[in-house]
Amino acid sequence: MENTQFFTYLLIMAGSTYLIRAIPFACIKKKIKNQYIQSFLYYMPYTVLTAMTFPTALYVTDSILAAALGLAVAVLLAIRKKGLTVVAAAACCTVLIVQLMLQYFA
Repeated sequence: MENTQFFTYLLIMAGSTYLIRAIPFACIKKKIKNQYIQSFLYYMPYTVLTAMTFPTALYVTDSILAAALGLAVAVLLAIRKKGLTVVAAAACCTVLIVQLMLQYFA
Protein backbone atom coordinates (compact mmCIF):
# COMPACT_ATOMS: atom_id res chain seq x y z
CA MET A 1 0.00 0.00 0.00
CA GLU A 2 1.32 3.40 -0.93
CA ASN A 3 1.77 6.13 1.69
CA THR A 4 -0.73 8.40 -0.05
CA GLN A 5 -3.42 5.73 -0.01
CA PHE A 6 -2.66 4.84 3.62
CA PHE A 7 -2.91 8.45 4.82
CA THR A 8 -6.11 8.96 2.83
CA TYR A 9 -7.67 5.95 4.55
CA LEU A 10 -6.33 7.13 7.91
CA LEU A 11 -7.86 10.60 7.49
CA ILE A 12 -11.21 9.15 6.44
CA MET A 13 -11.27 6.80 9.45
CA ALA A 14 -10.19 9.54 11.85
CA GLY A 15 -12.77 11.93 10.43
CA SER A 16 -15.62 9.47 10.59
CA THR A 17 -14.70 8.39 14.11
CA TYR A 18 -14.42 11.98 15.26
CA LEU A 19 -17.72 12.99 13.66
CA ILE A 20 -19.60 10.10 15.26
CA ARG A 21 -18.38 11.27 18.67
CA ALA A 22 -18.47 15.04 18.12
CA ILE A 23 -21.91 15.47 16.55
CA PRO A 24 -23.86 14.35 19.65
CA PHE A 25 -21.71 16.64 21.80
CA ALA A 26 -22.42 19.59 19.53
CA CYS A 27 -26.14 18.91 19.05
CA ILE A 28 -27.25 17.92 22.54
CA LYS A 29 -26.91 20.71 25.07
CA LYS A 30 -29.09 19.40 27.91
CA LYS A 31 -28.81 16.23 29.94
CA ILE A 32 -30.68 13.31 28.39
CA LYS A 33 -33.57 12.38 30.68
CA ASN A 34 -35.31 9.80 28.52
CA GLN A 35 -34.68 6.37 30.09
CA TYR A 36 -34.88 4.59 26.73
CA ILE A 37 -32.21 6.77 25.13
CA GLN A 38 -30.00 6.56 28.24
CA SER A 39 -30.28 2.78 28.19
CA PHE A 40 -29.57 2.69 24.45
CA LEU A 41 -26.44 4.83 24.81
CA TYR A 42 -25.24 2.85 27.82
CA TYR A 43 -25.42 -0.55 26.11
CA MET A 44 -24.30 0.54 22.63
CA PRO A 45 -20.53 0.00 23.14
CA TYR A 46 -21.12 -3.52 24.50
CA THR A 47 -23.42 -4.35 21.59
CA VAL A 48 -20.96 -3.15 18.97
CA LEU A 49 -18.06 -4.98 20.62
CA THR A 50 -20.09 -8.19 20.77
CA ALA A 51 -21.15 -7.89 17.14
CA MET A 52 -17.53 -7.45 16.10
CA THR A 53 -15.99 -10.23 18.20
CA PHE A 54 -18.60 -13.00 18.26
CA PRO A 55 -18.21 -14.23 14.65
CA THR A 56 -14.43 -14.10 14.95
CA ALA A 57 -14.49 -16.12 18.14
CA LEU A 58 -16.19 -18.99 16.32
CA TYR A 59 -14.04 -19.06 13.20
CA VAL A 60 -10.58 -18.24 14.56
CA THR A 61 -9.60 -21.87 15.17
CA ASP A 62 -9.44 -24.93 12.93
CA SER A 63 -12.27 -26.58 14.85
CA ILE A 64 -15.62 -24.91 15.42
CA LEU A 65 -16.17 -27.32 18.34
CA ALA A 66 -13.08 -26.04 20.14
CA ALA A 67 -14.11 -22.45 19.45
CA ALA A 68 -17.67 -23.04 20.69
CA LEU A 69 -16.45 -24.68 23.90
CA GLY A 70 -13.97 -21.86 24.51
CA LEU A 71 -16.71 -19.31 23.93
CA ALA A 72 -19.04 -21.20 26.28
CA VAL A 73 -16.39 -21.21 29.02
CA ALA A 74 -15.80 -17.49 28.49
CA VAL A 75 -19.50 -16.68 28.70
CA LEU A 76 -19.94 -18.84 31.80
CA LEU A 77 -17.05 -17.17 33.61
CA ALA A 78 -18.19 -13.71 32.53
CA ILE A 79 -21.68 -14.42 33.91
CA ARG A 80 -20.03 -15.40 37.19
CA LYS A 81 -18.34 -11.96 37.22
CA LYS A 82 -14.76 -13.17 36.81
CA GLY A 83 -12.12 -10.71 35.61
CA LEU A 84 -11.19 -10.21 31.98
CA THR A 85 -7.80 -11.87 32.39
CA VAL A 86 -9.32 -14.97 33.96
CA VAL A 87 -12.02 -15.20 31.29
CA ALA A 88 -9.57 -14.79 28.40
CA ALA A 89 -7.03 -17.23 29.86
CA ALA A 90 -9.65 -19.88 30.59
CA ALA A 91 -11.15 -19.57 27.10
CA CYS A 92 -7.72 -19.85 25.46
CA CYS A 93 -6.79 -22.83 27.60
CA THR A 94 -10.09 -24.53 26.80
CA VAL A 95 -9.59 -24.08 23.07
CA LEU A 96 -6.01 -25.35 23.31
CA ILE A 97 -6.97 -28.44 25.31
CA VAL A 98 -9.91 -29.29 23.04
CA GLN A 99 -7.81 -28.88 19.90
CA LEU A 100 -5.07 -31.09 21.35
CA MET A 101 -7.65 -33.71 22.28
CA LEU A 102 -9.17 -33.60 18.81
CA GLN A 103 -5.74 -34.04 17.22
CA TYR A 104 -4.85 -36.87 19.60
CA PHE A 105 -8.09 -38.81 19.10
CA ALA A 106 -8.46 -38.13 15.38
